[in-house]
Amino acid sequence: MKKNHSLLIALAFISFPALSDIQLAFGVYTSDKATAMVKQFRPVLNALEAKMTAKLKEPVQIRMQISKDYQQGLSNLVEGRVDFSRFGPSSYILAKQNNPDIKILAVESNNGGKTFNGVICVHNDSYIHSATDLAGKSFAFGDENSTIGRYLSQSYLADHNITASTLDSYSYLGRHDKVGAAVGSEQYDAGALKESTFNKLVNKGAPLRAIARFENVTKPWIASSTLEPKIAVSLKESLLELADPKALKALKKNGFLPGNDSDYERIRLAMADNRFFSE
Repeated sequence: MKKNHSLLIALAFISFPALSDIQLAFGVYTSDKATAMVKQFRPVLNALEAKMTAKLKEPVQIRMQISKDYQQGLSNLVEGRVDFSRFGPSSYILAKQNNPDIKILAVESNNGGKTFNGVICVHNDSYIHSATDLAGKSFAFGDENSTIGRYLSQSYLADHNITASTLDSYSYLGRHDKVGAAVGSEQYDAGALKESTFNKLVNKGAPLRAIARFENVTKPWIASSTLEPKIAVSLKESLLELADPKALKALKKNGFLPGNDSDYERIRLAMADNRFFSE
């Protein structure tokens, strides 16, 4: 008994490794291959862990939760199953409609600005040279909730008198890389995707040519309505201060800028634009 008592006393003074006091879940949906998304975001999350640990003086760990599609990613944030997310603009607007209490932490910086481009592309050998040449042709969109892959590209087409009834056919293929692959293999005459994915595919030898570019707003990083205010403030500050070269190179952005809901008003207008479906 005495021996056991001594053992208990000894154990009481042993320092065991502490478990992380703050565990956060970062949500993102598969706009590209899941493996590509881990390579893109893990370095950023690692940098955020270090900065937040220093600010909060408690260990912070962030796990990555990749949703299979846009809709699952939206519901995970809206319903508080993840603590913060990175969305495209239209996904943010849909999430905000479903839960007005979500808040923008920061927006990505693209060379110091808040915009980047979407692309409409065709096969290199195509005789299509502008949006007006798309009448009677087939078109590949991305996800039905995608800012570039649907809303902005459909508004651009409508501006050039191309609508659903003008096209021979159209489909929603989901990821941007699938759109590029489908156009490159001539399954579709044209398609819409983000410029970074278009450039990546072209650099790998995909036979694609851009016939149009249109402007989009950079992506927001958003806090769930259930995230503790103290942690949300630390996360926001850490994003805005982020300067880790490895993390920014992986993200392909220059850093983060302050953002607010009004930055995305132009996207709201595009989402409400039904001209593409009008006769």
